Amino acid sequence: MPMQNLSPVAVAAWTDLLRHLRDGAVAGLRGTPRLKQVGRKSYWYDHFRIGAQTVDRYIGEDSPELQARIARAETLRAAMREREREQARLVRILRAEGCLMTDRATGQVVSAMARAGVFRLGGTLIGTQAFRCYEGELGQRIGFDQAAMTDDVDIASFERLSIVLQDQVTEPLTEVFQGLSFEPLPSVDGARVWRWRQSSQQTLVEFLTPAFGAEEAIRDLPALGVSAQALHYLNYLIADPIQVPLLYRSGVLVQVPRPERFAIHKLIVADRRRDGPETLKARKDRAQAEFLIRALAEDRPEDLREALELARDSGPAWRSRLQATLSRMPQVAAMLQGLGA
Repeated sequence: MPMQNLSPVAVAAWTDLLRHLRDGAVAGLRGTPRLKQVGRKSYWYDHFRIGAQTVDRYIGEDSPELQARIARAETLRAAMREREREQARLVRILRAEGCLMTDRATGQVVSAMARAGVFRLGGTLIGTQAFRCYEGELGQRIGFDQAAMTDDVDIASFERLSIVLQDQVTEPLTEVFQGLSFEPLPSVDGARVWRWRQSSQQTLVEFLTPAFGAEEAIRDLPALGVSAQALHYLNYLIADPIQVPLLYRSGVLVQVPRPERFAIHKLIVADRRRDGPETLKARKDRAQAEFLIRALAEDRPEDLREALELARDSGPAWRSRLQATLSRMPQVAAMLQGLGA
């Protein structure tokens, strides 16, 4: 099917909504912003006091854009109510333009995690829920075949980052999930929980983390206060993520993988599915990869070529899985070859 561009109105509304959500993330500062150096990176923290206790709440990694927002924090705080009304108006525009809205069950749990600080502390939304967020990022309408709804909400984060930040969610996620009628699912070792199931909606929340050794074991994410299933190839997917709006109520600021990495990662995991390349999940992986590759080859070929080269340079196992999937997708393989990668 031919690609369908979003209208200029929808693209403008999506861009404005993202800007307002980013401003809102800084408008809630309670104290004095402080910059901390950790290794070769610098991180901003909101430094304030609660009674006799001093708190450093993580804001984000240092960047010129974040510095500019922190400098305007007082102005942004004063305009909070006006900004919230504008966000609701922008979401109404996006709904009227036919953009993909998030269902109630997913919106409730993702927005609750956002309020607790999951995305602020390095959590990245992955899977189909993240894929649906690329509609505004790429300015392309996503069809039903690629974006068919799923009850899964997958959150990935680096274990080391979770330790380095030295901050935690503002409300334990076990309590967040309990309030939304989620129950923990037992894991293999019986002690650490990394999955929750909502009994009424059957929504499943899973926490994942990259596996750097041979074993895909259960690991802990101290900043989020949960455990996570370690998976190979995940480090490639969630490195250097981006912020986007999740279209629920007046918008939720979430973190998702870069679309070019999402596309190449889908080619890899489509071959890795344990039930074989013809399973429903593998077919969905290929459909989502093809959509993103077609869009990116047209508008962001350099980003796509760089992501492909990085995956190929990561080792023979990566190249083997890429080749196995691309052998089933000759048109996509031709598009990638046309990039000169």
